[in-house]
Amino acid sequence: MTLFLATFTTLLAIINPLEALPVYLGFTEGMDDKARRSLAIRSCVYALLLMFFFLVFGELLLRVFGVPLSMVRIAGGIILTQLGFTLFSSPMKIVNDAANSGPAGEAVSDVAFVPMAMPIMFGPGAMATILGMTAHIKRAGDEVMGLLEVSAALVATMGATMLILLSAKRVQRRLGPRGIDAATRIVGFFVASMGIGMAFNGVIEALQTHGMTYLH
Repeated sequence: MTLFLATFTTLLAIINPLEALPVYLGFTEGMDDKARRSLAIRSCVYALLLMFFFLVFGELLLRVFGVPLSMVRIAGGIILTQLGFTLFSSPMKIVNDAANSGPAGEAVSDVAFVPMAMPIMFGPGAMATILGMTAHIKRAGDEVMGLLEVSAALVATMGATMLILLSAKRVQRRLGPRGIDAATRIVGFFVASMGIGMAFNGVIEALQTHGMTYLH
């Protein structure tokens, strides 16, 4: 169970469903219960499918396209930073843009994949974690059991995330509009900070890969 617990705790800490909660509440403003559940389920299913896809093909894709993990961190950090600034400065802008992108059902589907599933739930941190776990699987005595443990951890992580999102309406009633707005702006600040940190770490990693060092 060591590999399961390591994967589950690490991914849950990186994804941090509480950070996705204000974003989810913003997107579901004005939706009925059925649409809310649909968005939560779609987002978590999309993120889970991305995790399994990257678990199986992630290392191969990076090799095929010649993209080092450091560049994945930089690109993901830029995306997170942009999203964070938007949430901090004008929380409803991203919601309005999604709502105006097409019919209601299409808009829900769009935001379920981007940005809910990726990069909020499945971002560079989750990619790096899954890549690291694939290395552990290869070193494990029983690769099949290791793969099953990691797969179970992915399902458990997204199951916990889905439960938190499905209970968002109760949180919304307790916080109220002002509380949600404040929480969204606070989360936006930290999401932007995380994005800048990821991009910075990616730059440092890329420099080190090419034989360059930096001053401590």
